[in-house]
Amino acid sequence: MSALEIQKVRKDFGNERVLKDVSLAIESGEFLILVGPSGCGKSTLMNAIAGLEPVTAGEIRIADRDVTWLTPAERDIAMVFQSYALYPSMTVRQNISFGLEMRKVPRAEREAAVERVADLLQITALLDRKPAQLSGGQRQRVAMGRALAREPAVYLFDEPLSNLDAKLRVDMRTEIKKLHLRLGTTIVYVTHDQIEAMTLADRIAVMRDGHILQLGTPDEVYNDPVDIFVAGFMGSPSMNFIATTLEGQAGDYRLRIVTEGEDALVLPWPASRETPALAEQVGRSVILGLRPEHFSEEDSRLSGMDEGTPLSARVSVVEPTGADILLNMPLGDAEVTARVGPKCRVAPGERLSLRVDMGRAVLFDSETQKRLA
Repeated sequence: MSALEIQKVRKDFGNERVLKDVSLAIESGEFLILVGPSGCGKSTLMNAIAGLEPVTAGEIRIADRDVTWLTPAERDIAMVFQSYALYPSMTVRQNISFGLEMRKVPRAEREAAVERVADLLQITALLDRKPAQLSGGQRQRVAMGRALAREPAVYLFDEPLSNLDAKLRVDMRTEIKKLHLRLGTTIVYVTHDQIEAMTLADRIAVMRDGHILQLGTPDEVYNDPVDIFVAGFMGSPSMNFIATTLEGQAGDYRLRIVTEGEDALVLPWPASRETPALAEQVGRSVILGLRPEHFSEEDSRLSGMDEGTPLSARVSVVEPTGADILLNMPLGDAEVTARVGPKCRVAPGERLSLRVDMGRAVLFDSETQKRLA
């Protein structure tokens, strides 16, 4: 039985349709993340699940119970907001227990729940403080504690880390991951940060213009994107897209990249990655997708396509990041980014011999932008 089922949900604001027949099922104990650019509909979908926004059409079921038209209080959910939403006049203890008190939970049970979540989130020493006396990270822990004090069917997190600084956001991300592993709770989590999505999720739903474009594991949406949008949205730096011409025939497909002022670069397409769709694309322009980590420095010990196809490119920008180096290089009509090791010694304007892992490359239709292979 799914913990949460969403069936053909639509949401209209006036004449604008924000959610367009969205359907998905979330299993008990699963951590699902809704990700996408601003305005894609992810927060609207979250609000519809919570009952904060009535849907125009469709059905929402929680623990196999139709909650489509129930109030938030009747849905057996707990929500953690971006703004923390703590009561400033209450202590941490009172903020955590307030929801239980409203549900007429006996005092002894309330106190036990407060102690349990305070110990879990390591905020026992803060129980008698008020929100104004807490840091941003501490306030977020209190907001999480208030949700965890209950044991609902589904927890909803609406961009809970967006107000924190970069280091604290990483720390809190780790804490949320540990918490989920320890408790096995069902979580739906909204974020615009694709790194949060990759590190936290069991599955990711990538949204755009009110649709779910792809629903899959982090590995699936990163390495097997369904289209150019998903491929470009997931990953930092994002995937490189290079216009190429597909040549050859089954078993011997090649990609020709025209480079300005130089001979064309020809990259062989792995036979193991061929699909029937490629036969119809011969002689046509297709888009080659390569992630920055698909490039590596030339090594004479490597040989064969599985270990990298050689190419040479002139470096235009060198960006050291500490753990690695990002290189910007013109390749065909694109400026591509390659991620190489921190010991790479190359200056802007110099040529560098690289190997490209065509075994992990992807191809897209230049017109539909859908995945070909």
